[in-house]
Amino acid sequence: MQTQVGIIGAGPAGLMLSHLLHLQGIESIILETKSRAEVESRIRAGVLEQGTVDLLNSTGVGERMMNEGFVHEGIVIQFNGKRHRIDFKELTGGKEITVYSQHEVVKDLLQARLNAGGKVLFDVKDVSLHQIETNSPVIRFLHEGNQQELHCDFIAGCDGFHGPSRQAIPKTIRREKQVVYPFSWLGILAKTAPANDELIYASHERGFALLSTRTPDIQRYYLQVDPNDTITDWSDERIWQELHLRVETNDGWKLEEGPIIQKNIVPMRSFVCETMQYGRLFLAGDAAHIVPPTGAKGLNLAIGDIQVLAEGLKQFYMNASEKLLSEYSDICLKRIWKAQRFSKFMTELLHRNKEHSPFEYSIQLADLDYVTTSRAAAESLAENYVGLPVQLPKYEFV
Repeated sequence: MQTQVGIIGAGPAGLMLSHLLHLQGIESIILETKSRAEVESRIRAGVLEQGTVDLLNSTGVGERMMNEGFVHEGIVIQFNGKRHRIDFKELTGGKEITVYSQHEVVKDLLQARLNAGGKVLFDVKDVSLHQIETNSPVIRFLHEGNQQELHCDFIAGCDGFHGPSRQAIPKTIRREKQVVYPFSWLGILAKTAPANDELIYASHERGFALLSTRTPDIQRYYLQVDPNDTITDWSDERIWQELHLRVETNDGWKLEEGPIIQKNIVPMRSFVCETMQYGRLFLAGDAAHIVPPTGAKGLNLAIGDIQVLAEGLKQFYMNASEKLLSEYSDICLKRIWKAQRFSKFMTELLHRNKEHSPFEYSIQLADLDYVTTSRAAAESLAENYVGLPVQLPKYEFV
């Protein structure tokens, strides 16, 4: 089997890369270990930056997002029982965010690839990468009971934190940095009306809570929980009790309850593999970096990586230039570390760290007061939340 770019992973990063390459006439094949049904049902956060929305629209895959997504012009930050709105549109000169679930983005991109005749192999097993230091890398895998090889010019590792791509880079070469936070998130899907027109980030002495929207009838709510907790520790009754305590306000506002149809607990960590390229292998998305969801950067960072990689591959095939590809890690990491900084800032601003002293907790409350009363602080938060632009260097070709 032969193609120009072998892509491992059919998440947003892999599908968007294949889509962008197709628009430039560059061939690719996607290998995915899950079934199509599993890929299209993986529930993830769904806050899209303005730049991500613009890219989806400009490349012809944004119609359903525009019809079904929720455009938000700001967010609400709550502490001490009071709410404070951060007006993104006013603070950033018109930029907004769109709430549209990641699995819906995946559905749209996958349908676009299949409609265009793109090749996506699901349910592949035993994926391994070979000869990535050469100009003729190979991906070996098992599909439908047969051992196969995919020969390509480049490999894009879009296979997440646990995939084989990053592990194919020698451990002595990989530069990895990580911090693990002393709390996790319990997320639920509940059948109820939206709690608010915009996301509510609530900081409370008992812990953080987030009220988000998925559809007019199903909402996504989160609670900060102990990292040692399991889902069996949290009955539906306990979840609603804790949500009421953390998100209700001094003016008597009450949260509406409804049936909980899904719940799970996810750990909170920040991770960066600064070695995003090795030979003809390029890492993108969660394969290279993980951010805590507080800053809503995960999917958007992945799309940013792909914009750089797609342009680099375009320059290689159109202009025989490897300049941008050689700078891929450096270009991406500038944006990644700014997103990590913002995600860490939002996480520490809003979560209750039980190891902190009363003095440190008072400083946290002062930070919350500052960011909601100072225009300069609110502008910084808004600028980062709606998304810093992907900056590509410009080259001249003879």
